Parts: sequence; C-alpha cells; structure tokens
Amino acid sequence: MPVYTVHEPPLRAAGGLAEPERFVFVRDGFYWWAFVLTPLWMLRHRLWLVLAIYLLVTAGLDTAMSMLGLSAVAIALVGTLISLLIGLEASALRRFALSRRRWRNVGVVSGDDLEDAERRFFDAWVRRDGSARRAAPVRAPPASASAIPSEGPGVIGLFPDPGAQR
Repeated sequence: MPVYTVHEPPLRAAGGLAEPERFVFVRDGFYWWAFVLTPLWMLRHRLWLVLAIYLLVTAGLDTAMSMLGLSAVAIALVGTLISLLIGLEASALRRFALSRRRWRNVGVVSGDDLEDAERRFFDAWVRRDGSARRAAPVRAPPASASAIPSEGPGVIGLFPDPGAQR
C-alpha cells in the first residue's frame, strides 16, 4: 500500500485558514516518469533548481566522458543510471522543493491510491479538530530530554520511538 506525505502550502493571508484543496500528496516510491522523461518530469513539477543541477551535472559528465574517449554505450549507461537515481529519489526531490517554498509537512497517510489516501487524511484531519483547523501552527515549548511523549504520530518504519510507552 503506497505511503504519501501531505504538504500544506504557506498561508496567503496572516491568520487565514488552511486551504485543503491546495494540499499536495507526495507518494513514496519509484517514479517511472521521472526515470523515463527526467527533464520533462522536473519541469512538470516545477523543480527548477533540481533541473539546473541535473543539466549541469549531465552536461559535465558527458563532456568529461567524451574527452576521456569513452564509448557512446558507456555514456548512455551513465545517463541511464542518473535517470534511475532520479526515479528512485523523485519523491525526496519534490519534498525538497516544497520545503524550499515554505510548504509544511502536515502528515503521513497510506492508501490504495491517491484518492483513498486523500479520503483517509481528510477524515482524520476533520475528526481530529472537529472542523477545518486553523492553519497557523501552534508551537509547543521544547520538551526536556527526559520527557516521554504521551502521544505521538504513528510508527513509520519498523521501530517505534525508543522508550515510548504505548
């Protein structure tokens, strides 16, 4: 079952409410389109900085490998490996771009598909607060090192927080 991270855009007005229709769900996993059509995928998701770095790195590597006299097959293999890496790390690249634009990660949800994940997230979001919550974040004071959180987010991965009691 795919896992999605949920990102909330920055508020348009101070003290404004969250706009759930603008939330972005980023799926974890391999992105085939990022592997097959790397630059177009980056343009589609507005990853300008990532695209610029990608173009510089690939152009530099192509030039260096051509100067070293490597075959076209070797150059194509390196290009394919770079695209494979982009396909594997596409979700991290999208999260990086969203965080640079000051989008907040507001949760993690799993679902059979995007629609199911959206339904699960918004059901929990409304149930948690009874209605649409205020988008302005409430900052809790920093906890001491010996404090054990009474309630935290669900376990992501194989191991829960060390020392947490559930």
